[in-house]
Amino acid sequence: MNQDKREIVIPSQFLGEVKNKKAGKGTFIENGKIYAEILGVLNNNSNYINVISLKGRYDPTEKDFVIGIVIEAMQSSWLVDINAAYPALLHVNEVPWDIDFGETERYLNKGDSIMAKVLQVDQEKKLQITLKDRNLYKIKGGCIFNVEPSKVPRIIGKKGSMISLLKKYTKCRIFVGQNGRIWIDGDEEGINKVIKTIEMIEDESLSYGLTNKIEELLKKDTKDVH
Repeated sequence: MNQDKREIVIPSQFLGEVKNKKAGKGTFIENGKIYAEILGVLNNNSNYINVISLKGRYDPTEKDFVIGIVIEAMQSSWLVDINAAYPALLHVNEVPWDIDFGETERYLNKGDSIMAKVLQVDQEKKLQITLKDRNLYKIKGGCIFNVEPSKVPRIIGKKGSMISLLKKYTKCRIFVGQNGRIWIDGDEEGINKVIKTIEMIEDESLSYGLTNKIEELLKKDTKDVH
């Protein structure tokens, strides 16, 4: 599966054919073609084409865990898109590798994805991130799925209850960034099940007893497969 590259689309922009994909959030159909209804970020990782409104940009907080996509490798640092209003800076001192000056591209290049932590947010909204913490690294394989950053706490659940359920019933590895990006790795069936369930959690994030409802569905799904 391709890594999810952020693409901004404008209202009425052509996105695809109905015969290939289903029209999801933020889209409309005309003569069998799918168009963007709003200004937003294109997300067509699943069977649906969704446009996620830009209003839901991530507001960074120090110590947040995020998924970043490298925009540019510079002599001694990288510029990284973390779904915020401004790119974040990752300095060579904040990675686990010993890098010579000007050798940054050998380790991380444009388009690479990383699991990172927000190190600093200053008054001018300058952002710095780090890879120096447990379980932070360059992402290899799997796929990245975008959600509204405001829905992240619901997807994680109280004390990680919801994400634990997803891992248990899909056998997938999942990393949820506070910035609304989720990395999923597993077999194709598992990944699709995680994406489908997360879309349902997003749609029903305000309803009560959601964790129990999701568990019942995942249990039933698992039984149906066997």
